[in-house]
Amino acid sequence: MASACNCLAGVARSARASPALRVPFRTSARRTFVSSHSSSPAVSLRIAGRNDTACASKSRKLGLQEGRRARSLHEQIKSFSSSTPRQKLKTIEQVRARNKGGPFNVTAAILFVATAGALWAYFTYEKERMARKRIADQTKGMGKPKVGGPFDLIDQDGNRFTSDDMLGKYSLVYFGFTHCPDICPDELDKMALMYDKVVEKCGDVLLPIMVTCDPARDNPKVLKEYLQEFHPKFIGLTGDYEAIKQTCKAYRVYFSTPPSVKPGQDYLVDHSIYFYLMDPEGDFVEAIGRNFTADQAAKVISDHIKDWEGPLKKKDRWA
Repeated sequence: MASACNCLAGVARSARASPALRVPFRTSARRTFVSSHSSSPAVSLRIAGRNDTACASKSRKLGLQEGRRARSLHEQIKSFSSSTPRQKLKTIEQVRARNKGGPFNVTAAILFVATAGALWAYFTYEKERMARKRIADQTKGMGKPKVGGPFDLIDQDGNRFTSDDMLGKYSLVYFGFTHCPDICPDELDKMALMYDKVVEKCGDVLLPIMVTCDPARDNPKVLKEYLQEFHPKFIGLTGDYEAIKQTCKAYRVYFSTPPSVKPGQDYLVDHSIYFYLMDPEGDFVEAIGRNFTADQAAKVISDHIKDWEGPLKKKDRWA
């Protein structure tokens, strides 16, 4: 019994001698008993001494093994963070070095913001593009066109001009008259700005057309002199009264002249005030009203032109 107590005491001393030992260990349940039949007490004492020595040796081995294991675990934990502790950072260089090595730093923040901005711009552009496509699809004629259609008129040079001459390019069509005191000049000035901005962005793919609502006074010569004041690329169209009436009806344009006008008497023509954007296939795309500025209207037209996936024919006549 004394031998077992000595063995336990030796294990305890070994555990205290090893500071790295932090885990409990199981003591050996093996005990040594002195036989009652031993021939002599000296033999019993020698056996007990040997048992004490074996227990002490075994406890030292266990202590060394557990110590090495604890030191290895401590080194592994330490290796997870090799950066300088925050309380030891004293210079800006140390702070920058720490931030540079971490996953969340200035570079990562800039990349995150740039990626988010690019995604936002992309989805905003796609949303606007789909809205334009929806407008174009809704207004595109099925069978008989909702807005626009065939016509046969005369341009400012006295040449025949039909709706087929508009094919292959976008067309911006305006209805007015040369004797208009204020509205038509303002809108034609805007039309000139719109045309120049679109050509600058998209090239020569737009026909600026003015159709007169007053064929009685607006012959080709009058139209040519009048439109030269606004832009040399403007195309003026006129014809007889019935041809103009049918063209206005096809484009859903309202116009009205006084019922009783004497020869030589001045008068005004009431008419719709819109720019009609037509695509290269002759289909109506969008109506641009007076609420649009020249920049806004040019952007709308340019966006529709950029969305166009078919060919844009540049006829020699209008190049």
